[in-house]
Amino acid sequence: MYSFSKKDLFVAALLPFALAACKKDGHPGGSIQGTLTVENVLQSKPLVESGTFQGTGSPALILPGQSVTINFSAAKGEALSFATMYGWSNDLFFAPANPGILVYNTDGNPIEGDVSSQIRLWDNGTRINQKPGSAVNHPGTADSRNITEVSGVDAQGNTYLAAAQLVKATLKYNGNSMFSLTLMNTSGGTANETPLSPGVWSVSYIAGGQLLAPAPLYANGQPTANGLTNIAEAGDNSMLWTYVQSITGIFTPLSPVLVVVYNGIDNPIFKLGENDRGQGLKYLAQRGVPDSLAAYLKKVKGVKEVYNLAAANTRVLLPVINGQPGGKVSQSITLGAGDQLAIATMYGFSNDWFFATAVNGSVLMQTGDLSSTVHLYNDGTAIDQFPGAGVTQFNLAGTPLTENAPISLVPNPNAFTTLPAIPNMIKITLQ
Repeated sequence: MYSFSKKDLFVAALLPFALAACKKDGHPGGSIQGTLTVENVLQSKPLVESGTFQGTGSPALILPGQSVTINFSAAKGEALSFATMYGWSNDLFFAPANPGILVYNTDGNPIEGDVSSQIRLWDNGTRINQKPGSAVNHPGTADSRNITEVSGVDAQGNTYLAAAQLVKATLKYNGNSMFSLTLMNTSGGTANETPLSPGVWSVSYIAGGQLLAPAPLYANGQPTANGLTNIAEAGDNSMLWTYVQSITGIFTPLSPVLVVVYNGIDNPIFKLGENDRGQGLKYLAQRGVPDSLAAYLKKVKGVKEVYNLAAANTRVLLPVINGQPGGKVSQSITLGAGDQLAIATMYGFSNDWFFATAVNGSVLMQTGDLSSTVHLYNDGTAIDQFPGAGVTQFNLAGTPLTENAPISLVPNPNAFTTLPAIPNMIKITLQ
């Protein structure tokens, strides 16, 4: 597996894709000399999943004795964070200590059972704390402090039980990297009885062993931000949810890119509806390693050129991160009469997805932007999981689980998420 340096903060993850072409329009029998460029143009997001939760009543509070369940996927090292108001306070909220509740142990085995000890009580720092209880006057007197943990006593001397005595968190593993976290309000009958407000939850991507959003909802010792105050003071989760949605989406690198020029044969890499041919595509689709497929193709009659293009330094093509341009590779190529072109690169944070053109039909050779001819395919050799949140995804330090199915198109929306339009993830140009 290729991997990013620690400086780059990201793990190697690759993506296969094939592009078929024939004669250039307007130049029958001629040739093309140009530069083929493949770019990762994905506007990446740091959160792989997020959502909201609330009670069933009106207002939608989680009262003592009631519970809510959050369903999510996660890879090893990823964590679930959430925030919900201590309702009978001025601006206190419950949340796990950052980066959130870890759901796998160091051996990569899922954690189950009571994880309440990871929950903390926090002071948002925007209101003077009155004695907690139903008589609290909202919103109360304004304050201007950073977020701090309430460990038994707040800044005004009011006392509190440990968060784990007021909110019980139970983790259940449902298989295939899917979990359920049930939050139960256990504060009833205690000195700190309180309803819990509607809340927000999130799961951060992990790349290169580091979380992309290690403090997704709050930061201890920093000012509150992004709508958290609305939850902490009034139990209104709408503003924080709007923010969290804006940073939730897709993050994936692309693998070193395989480029093949061939003539007089069908696409030598794959065909829709057929099983993986066992010639090396599986290793590109699952691991982002095109080497064995490239070596095989060099011996195939009708294959004229094979290129294995790796990005400088990282080898993989990173997405656009915080406005920095995504990875790009280029290759000078010459296409003669009847020559066709195939390109392959892995959707890195998947089990075995890759991009390709419609190889079962004819695609006229053309110069310019070829991205609109690309599709996303499933190699059918590994069981799918939530892209970027699967514990058996190779580029997230997992071992793919074997599947034996024909190569197929990945639907969008799919069973896990909705992807951006393909031209907004990968750009192919021939100039």
